[in-house]
Amino acid sequence: MKNFILDTNVLLHDPQALFKFQENNVIVPITVIEEVDRFKKDSNETGRNARQISRILDSMREKGSLATGVVLPGGGTLRVEMFSEKYFQALPVELRTQSADNRILGMAMSIRDQHPDHQLIFVTKDTNLRIKADAIGLIAEDYESDKIDIQDLYSGTRIVEMTAEAIDRFYGQGWLEAPEGLAPNEFISISDSANSSHTAVCRYDAATSRIVPVRKVPKEGIWSLFARNREQSFALDILMDDSIKLVTLVGKAGTGKTLLAIAAGLHKVAEENVYNRLLVSRPVFPMGKDLGFLPGDIEEKLTPWMQPIFDNVELLISGHEAEKRHSKGYKELMAMGLLDIEPLTYIRGRSIPKQYLIVDEAQNLTPHEIKTIVTRVGEGTKIILTGDPYQIDNPYVDSSSNGLTYLVEKFRNERIAAHVTLTKGERSELAELAANLL
Repeated sequence: MKNFILDTNVLLHDPQALFKFQENNVIVPITVIEEVDRFKKDSNETGRNARQISRILDSMREKGSLATGVVLPGGGTLRVEMFSEKYFQALPVELRTQSADNRILGMAMSIRDQHPDHQLIFVTKDTNLRIKADAIGLIAEDYESDKIDIQDLYSGTRIVEMTAEAIDRFYGQGWLEAPEGLAPNEFISISDSANSSHTAVCRYDAATSRIVPVRKVPKEGIWSLFARNREQSFALDILMDDSIKLVTLVGKAGTGKTLLAIAAGLHKVAEENVYNRLLVSRPVFPMGKDLGFLPGDIEEKLTPWMQPIFDNVELLISGHEAEKRHSKGYKELMAMGLLDIEPLTYIRGRSIPKQYLIVDEAQNLTPHEIKTIVTRVGEGTKIILTGDPYQIDNPYVDSSSNGLTYLVEKFRNERIAAHVTLTKGERSELAELAANLL
């Protein structure tokens, strides 16, 4: 049996972390409880998590004494450890200060020495604190219950070699029996080992266990937008398929994630009338130093955060108007209720039926926030999440622990979900070089 001491940031990241250490002892320092208390009045996700932690601990208190230990549902115990000045004696002189981090380290060192038969592991998401813990001889780990190795992230595509006869049969009958091991809606690039130019692209249809052709873009394009590479054609295929309710698009800057999603949404809402409204949203996170409070009403305050979405919509509408003079203008679409652009701040508690919902910059969201968003989806709604795991502005998540990569892996085997990783930048030659070199 092991003793796990949890840092404040672990509980604020995932309040359910208390129950995820199997049949081991979970120890929460009283210093952590004090730190959690400082966040409970915040109106953001951290504040909600802090309040949830308090409710969980209070419910556990009713089952026994947290001072001596309460048995957890999955085995093991949970206890709150009080701090004593004697704990500082286990620390080097340099760390004997009244900071919260040093109090927790001192407690961890003392508990380890008091129970040599139980391995002690200090769990924290603070990189520097893990370094300090390691320097004084503690075993320190990151909280990884929801981590996905970015290098092993499901790409949504694969290359399969087949015979020339099989490829010809695919073109002739329009389908082939699927090879084993494919995920629902996974895209396959079929290649002929004897002839590199003899290829085909298709998608796995799990309902029929067949691989079928990728749908062709209409000659007028999708809101006058055409795919510029293979991955973009894959993305448009799943964006236009109404049977797929959840789409995730991952890729570096300039690959066209947001533009493709908005184009498909406008087409579905304004041309085909499949959905009542296109709702585009994104989390509010600044890049670099925050400018502080902005003047004006709610619309004026949000304009700097929503401007990238405005730019994409205006680009698509201007191109569409060049092809169709009767096309509705940007302001008219919003006035008619066909298009709405808003932050994610107000999504909690809502139900969103029959809408085409796009969540941009989803890599800045935690797994819990992603769950909150996806569970808002009502009947007939399609949700698209886009983002780049390597461009994260949220200090509490990284490329492996953000909600977007977590969602990709959790839904990879679901028939109503599909994913594509876009690799080639199409914004400009300079943008592509910058994304690759810098």
